[in-house]
Amino acid sequence: MIRVLVIGLGNMGLSHALAYQANPEFEVVGLVNRSRPTLPEALENVPFSTDFHSLMARTEPDLVAIATYTDSHAELAIAAMEAGAHVFVEKPLAENIADARRVIETARRFGRKLVVGYILRVHPGWQRFIEEARALGGPYVFRLNLNQQSSGGEWEVHKALMRSTSPIVDCGVHYVDVMCQITDARPREVRGMGLRLTGEIAPDMYNYGHFQVLFDDGSVGWYEAGWGPMISETAYFVKDVISPAGAVSIVAAEKGGSAEIDSHTRVGTLRVHRVEGGDRLIDLPDEPGHQALCDAEAALVADAITNDRDLGRHMRDALVSLEICLAADESVRTGRPVTLQEATWEA
Repeated sequence: MIRVLVIGLGNMGLSHALAYQANPEFEVVGLVNRSRPTLPEALENVPFSTDFHSLMARTEPDLVAIATYTDSHAELAIAAMEAGAHVFVEKPLAENIADARRVIETARRFGRKLVVGYILRVHPGWQRFIEEARALGGPYVFRLNLNQQSSGGEWEVHKALMRSTSPIVDCGVHYVDVMCQITDARPREVRGMGLRLTGEIAPDMYNYGHFQVLFDDGSVGWYEAGWGPMISETAYFVKDVISPAGAVSIVAAEKGGSAEIDSHTRVGTLRVHRVEGGDRLIDLPDEPGHQALCDAEAALVADAITNDRDLGRHMRDALVSLEICLAADESVRTGRPVTLQEATWEA
C-alpha cells in the first residue's frame, strides 16, 4: 500500500485526497493546509497539520501530493523527494524553468517518480481528440482557448492565483501539452499579448492574454485565456485543430457556463472533417467528471510507482509546455517574441 500525504486542500487538493482515499492501493496518512477546512466525512479522521515538514517527518509517506499555489511547488517537491517520497504535483510544475529543472533533476538523482497533474492526459475524450488530429497529419493550426467569467468565490480564487501566475500560464500548460502531443515537433518561438482589465490585481499582472507558438514542422498554435467578471461567455471554449487533410473540433462543450469546473474538460462530441471524405460526428457519452478524472490520475500514479514506469518523456513534456507558457508571459511583458532554447526540448 502506498502511503500518501496531501498538501493543499483547495478544490484540486480535496479531490486528489478523496481519490487516494477511495483507491485501495493508497492510504492517506496526512493532510496539510494553511488552515483547517471543513473536510468531507471520508477524510475527517486523517491526521491534519498546518506544518508540512513536521507531518512529513511523523508520517513518512511514500508519496506526497502537492496541490498548493504554483510558487511553492518546487520547494515542496524537492523537500519531499529528499525525504524519501515520490511526488505528484499539480500543474504548472514550478514558477520558472530553473525551478522546474531542479525538481526534475532531484527526481532523477534520487530515483523518485514525479507525476505532473496534466488531467487531460487521463481523459478518454481528449485522448480521442489527439488521436483523430494525429491521424490527419501535419503541419497543424491549433486554435485553443479557455476563458472563465468568474465572480464571487471563483473570482477570489483567480485573484489569489494571479499573485504568482497569469491565466495563460496556469491554464495554458494543459492545452500547449495537447498541441505538443499532436505535432511531436519542437517549439521554436512564442509571441504573446495581454491586458489588465481590472484594478483588483497587481499593476504588473494581466487577467487576459493570448499567444502564438511556432513549431519547427511549420505548425502554428494559438491559445487564449481570461479570468474575471468582465470576461465574455461567447466562444469561451474553442478546441479546434486544422491540417491540410481537414480538421477535428470539440463541438459540444459550452454547457453549464465557463465557471463550472467540469466544463473545462468536457468534450461531448467531436467533429472530424476530411477534405476527401466529408464530415463525421463522434459522440462521447458518459464522460468522466472532475472527481473521476482525479481518480484516474491517482491510478496513474499508483501504476508509475508499483510498476516502476519510466517517466522521462512525461517530465520532459511538462518542462516543454511550461517553457512555452512562460515564454508567452515574457513576451506579454516585454512586447517582443521569445525564441525557445533547445536544451529544454532535449532535457
